[in-house]
Formats: sequence, structure tokens, C-alpha cells
Amino acid sequence: MEIRPFAAVRPNVKDAASVASVPYDTVDEKEAKALAEGNPKSFLHVSRPEIDLPAGTDPASDAAYAQARRALDALMADGTLIEDAERRFYAYRQIMGGHSQTGIVAVFDTKDYLSGVLKQHEKTRKDKEDDRTRHIETLGAHTGPAFLTYRDDPAVDAIVARATSGDPLYDFTAPDGIRHTVWEIASEGSDAAAELQRRFAEIPVAYIADGHHRSAAAARYAQARGFEGESRWFLGVIFPAGQLKILPYNRLVADLDGKRPDEFLSLLSQNFKIGKDKGPRHCRMYFKGGWKDLCWEIPPGADAVSALDVSYLQDRFLAPVLGIQDPRTDPRISFSGGIRGEGELEAKVDSGEAAVAFSMEGVSVGEMMSIADAGAIMPPKSTWFEPKLRSGLFIHRIP
Repeated sequence: MEIRPFAAVRPNVKDAASVASVPYDTVDEKEAKALAEGNPKSFLHVSRPEIDLPAGTDPASDAAYAQARRALDALMADGTLIEDAERRFYAYRQIMGGHSQTGIVAVFDTKDYLSGVLKQHEKTRKDKEDDRTRHIETLGAHTGPAFLTYRDDPAVDAIVARATSGDPLYDFTAPDGIRHTVWEIASEGSDAAAELQRRFAEIPVAYIADGHHRSAAAARYAQARGFEGESRWFLGVIFPAGQLKILPYNRLVADLDGKRPDEFLSLLSQNFKIGKDKGPRHCRMYFKGGWKDLCWEIPPGADAVSALDVSYLQDRFLAPVLGIQDPRTDPRISFSGGIRGEGELEAKVDSGEAAVAFSMEGVSVGEMMSIADAGAIMPPKSTWFEPKLRSGLFIHRIP
């Protein structure tokens, strides 16, 4: 695979903590507005521009994209964002509690994405691809990095270790308690940059962990421009797989599809052991003000996808019993990232927003890579990678 250094648009040192924001797709409009309130430098003004427009403005409207461009231009005009004179690689470390992960910030080849060198494990939705493609077109930039991973390579680890032994460029702790630290690794043409590129040229495949729509949109944009110049390359941060942590992606169902509570539990017991003891496979269900443990065995002959907990729940219960045939499109099911905890599931069921919630176990990185290697697709909302990459720390301009 091929990686390249790039001339980053990034915050000046004093403004980095103010600019850096959560990814656009991890918060709703209300949450984004609250996070950006009182902070005109927050990158949410670029990634969620509807927060600065009249209430009810469609995020996919002409007005919203135009506002995003105005917000980006303003941050560059006042010096909040600066542009590197040289192409560089960066190291980006995140620490959440006792967990630490350090990745390499670079640009990646859209042709590697299209050829399968950068492997996928999720399907994308056309409307979300359309949105990200138009965002790239309007801003002339990739403003949110894809989150990529590769099987650990000691030689790459050594390069990163040398870079991170020096003084950082940025080092701050965000309001959510996650620490973000960035170092320069090397400039284009240096021995260190050449060594890093040689090592990645020997890595046969990598994986999109998070950011499937950003990657797909970048490829669409590049194809439309004949892969010319910077359009061929898209922004990403790539981490060794051994450092990553996947949290569960929990499920909430709006109603019981007309079934009485006793009928619902009776049907549930046909495919799950309901009790307090964990079995070989396990999830937790919040229903009628209390938690129940659900256990089951992996069906004989199950492939890697159907053996996943989210697949079993979908195939054995959500589809046949509650009538949710396509979780990608059915409005009766919603999802909650594991970082939000079980408290959010309780609150939504207790308030009547949902009838029942399922707290899942996390998928392993190895399972994700094996499924991608097999050319298979995981069910939607199977993985929640945490910590998330902050937006606004690195922007890849496409002149």
C-alpha cells in the first residue's frame, strides 16, 4: 500500500484545543450546538454548519454547505488555521483512561481503496456518500480523517517511537477527558519519510476501521477528476491493530410490534436463555425497568458474520419476531455507541422513547479483519471505535 506526506492545514499551537472537535457523525444537531456554544473556533462550525443557521435548516441544503465553506475560510483568514509549507507525516496519540493508541497521519491512495488494498467491513449508504462528496467539493478539502488500521509491524513501531520521544507539536486534554498529542514524524524527502513509505509498501493490506463514507466519498471525488493531483489522495490516520479498542454498538427498538410483554418474553426464550448467568455468547436486555441476561450458543456451521452477537440477535429475534428486516433503513431501530454507556439505554426505555434495549458485547479487531479479509460485510452498526479522531487537527486541501 502507498502512503504519502501532505501539506496539512492545521490549527496554530495555541488554538489547537479550541479547534479540535468530535466527528460530525457522533453527535446530533442539539449536541453539536451545545459543544460549540461560546467557542467560535470549534471545528463543529465547519463540520456541522447547520448549528449556525436558522433552526430546522436541512444539513444537506445548499445553505448548509455554503456556511461550512464560510466557516472554514474564516478560520484560515484569521490565522486560527495555518498551512504547512512542507509535506509531512505526523504521529497522533490518544489516551483514554488507561488505553493509549498512536497512529500515523498521512494521505492514502483512493486507488488502493477501489482495488481492495484498503479493505472494508461495512456497506455505505448513498445519501451519506452524497453528503460527504458534496462536502469535499464545496470545501475543496478533506476535513475529517478516515480511521484506518494494519497488522502490527515492529519496524513501523520503531519509526513512530523515535518521533514520539521528542517534544510534541500539540498536547491537550479535551473536555471529555481524552488526551490528544501530536508530533511531527518527518518531512517529504527525508530519510525517515522514505523509510516509512518503504515499510508501508511492504504491508499488503490495511482496513477501514471507521470512516467508510468519508473514504467512499473521497474515491468518488477522485474518480470524477481522473485521479489528478491531490484529488487522488485522501486524509487518514492509521493505527496498529494491536493498539485498538472496539466498544459495543447497542440496539434500541421503538416498539414490540404489537406483542404483549408476556408474549414478547415467551418468544425471546425460544432462542435465548434468560437468566443471570453468562453463557458462551451473551448480551443484556433492558425491558420494563430491569436488566435481563440473554445467553446462547453459536449455531453449528455458522460463518464469521452469522456468528457475531449482533447477527444472532438480528437473525433470530429482531427480524423474525419484531419485524425489523433491514436495520440499515428501518426507523423502528436505533443505535447507541458503547461510549454512551448503559445509562442512555435505560433513559430511553424509561422515557418511552424505546420499548426495549440490548446492550451488546464488543467485536474484536481480529474478527473485524477476518471478515474483511473474506470479502464479507458486517451487519450495520457493529463496531464503535473509541477514542474517536478529533476533527480540525488536520485538513487535506485539494487545490
